[in-house]
Amino acid sequence: MRVLITNDDGIGAPGLRVLAEAAVKAGHEVVVAAPRTEHSGYGAALIATPGDDGRIQVDPHTFDGLPGVRAYGVAASPAFIVVLALRDAFGTPPDVVLSGPNRGANAGHAVLHSGTVGAALTAAAGDRSAIAVSLDVVSRLIGGGSLQALSGIGDGERHWATAATVAVDLLGTLTGLPAGSVLNVNVPDVPAEDLKGVRRAAPAGFGQVSVALEESGEGYLRTGMRISQERAAPGTDLALLADGYATVTPLTSVDDDRSVDLPLP
Repeated sequence: MRVLITNDDGIGAPGLRVLAEAAVKAGHEVVVAAPRTEHSGYGAALIATPGDDGRIQVDPHTFDGLPGVRAYGVAASPAFIVVLALRDAFGTPPDVVLSGPNRGANAGHAVLHSGTVGAALTAAAGDRSAIAVSLDVVSRLIGGGSLQALSGIGDGERHWATAATVAVDLLGTLTGLPAGSVLNVNVPDVPAEDLKGVRRAAPAGFGQVSVALEESGEGYLRTGMRISQERAAPGTDLALLADGYATVTPLTSVDDDRSVDLPLP
């Protein structure tokens, strides 16, 4: 298959190359197009930063050991990159989209804000199936840890290959689903041999990390990020992640909710 790989952590994110390598080894034709700079939290926003001449900058990129993979750093958000790819911007449009691996789980209802998931949902709106994959780097901190503790672990020590393998293995499942299907995948930050398995999961009612109002004053606000200390319900993505399982959650793109009884005047 022709696979577009993108992310929201940027073209220099270490997991991007690992995912591309896994897809190539599985026999897929891979093109990588990712933001030139980090675009976390952009959701499905269609944002680009054109120059004075109106052109969106696209920088060729190379990955060591993957000379056959065309890669680009694009001055645009992940969702916009997907839109561009579906319009032949990087060659023949992709059959499927792989988005990630994100640094941090995209779980619970917080997926609404994720640039990683936003790219996958944008692909679905273009009738392409997609997988959004994220590496859980926070679960070990729940129960007393702080986000500052993450700074002591370098990206090179993360188990990106575990997330990449799970995502690429799920491409076979994805192609058996209707066109425009989206799978949101979260993987514990562990070696592949320590992964307990892959489970379908319902989204938790909250995200791992939330925005907190730290301070307010005349003419300003200051916010911060806090790890949620809520206990996830059994069977949800956050509960299964904490137990050492990779999770898969099918998501629907934007559509009307036919289950709503809507009386009109």
